[in-house]
Formats: sequence, C-alpha cells, structure tokens
Amino acid sequence: MSNARKPVSASDNATAEVIRLFNEAFHRHDAAALTTLVAQECVVENSHPAPNGSRHVGREACLALWQALATTPGTHFEVEDIFIAGERAIVRWRYRWGEGDSSSVRGVNLTLVYDNLIVENFGYVKGG
Repeated sequence: MSNARKPVSASDNATAEVIRLFNEAFHRHDAAALTTLVAQECVVENSHPAPNGSRHVGREACLALWQALATTPGTHFEVEDIFIAGERAIVRWRYRWGEGDSSSVRGVNLTLVYDNLIVENFGYVKGG
C-alpha cells in the first residue's frame, strides 16, 4: 500500500477556502461574513430537533439558521478535522455551550460547495 497523497486540485483549494471562511465566521461570531458564502439554492439539514432534524431551503432560510447559531451568546464551535475532496467537505466539530464535555456535543457536517458557494450542508451529531 502506498502512502502517496492525492494531488490537490483547484476545486479542493476553492472548497477549502469556502470552508475556512465559513468556520472563521462562526469562530468570530460574525453573522455578516456568512452572507457571501451561501448559494440561492442552498439546502441545510440541521441536526435539531431530534430525531430527524429540520430542513431549510433557500439562501434566506439557511442564512437565518446559521446567523442565529453563529451569534448565540456563550457558544462556540471547535473544528476537529476537515477533509476536502473536490467540491465536497467533511467537517468534524464540537459545539460548546458551557464548560466541560457535558456541555457540548460532537458532530459532523457534510458540505457541497459549487462556484465558491455552499449549496448543501447536512449536519449530524453523536447521540447518547
């Protein structure tokens, strides 16, 4: 088995940049920064409420969800890992709303980026 890495493509770099900007907006609690990253036809499937989450269709609906989440006082996301494959990204994260692991949840987002905009984002969390 080879340890060779796959070549990084232009679409990998473009997707990585969109994901970086998206994560930075959440880290800074900057709702306005999200507006340049979301496509008109965006679809988000959120992990809440259980068991199947909620579906948000269209730029305005997706922005409303993400902007509210990004600016919730006392919360933050910690990115654990990012994997980019062309226009797709897998982001593992931990969402915290207090001190310690009991005030957090781990999850993953499956994201599709097209034309430097997020067109699809499906979020899943670890359940107990």
